[in-house]
Amino acid sequence: MHTLSIPYVSELLVTSGKSPKALEEELRFLLAVKLFELRRLSLGKAAKFCGMAKLHFMFELGQLKVPVINLDEDQIADELHDD
Repeated sequence: MHTLSIPYVSELLVTSGKSPKALEEELRFLLAVKLFELRRLSLGKAAKFCGMAKLHFMFELGQLKVPVINLDEDQIADELHDD
């Protein structure tokens, strides 16, 4: 697995009101959401990317009003084979 390091200013911590760990989890979640929206990751893989169960990730997508069902044929086949 590869690792990505993204520097951020401490003001982001202050304005978010989150701990460094919570902010980093949120940023990883938001990246997973965007990659899902762009169809770069399937639903299952996006959930796994941000360390969430698929059902929880689906719930959080709903909170952001991001459609959960937005799959092409290849992604449907991929989802049927994900655990």
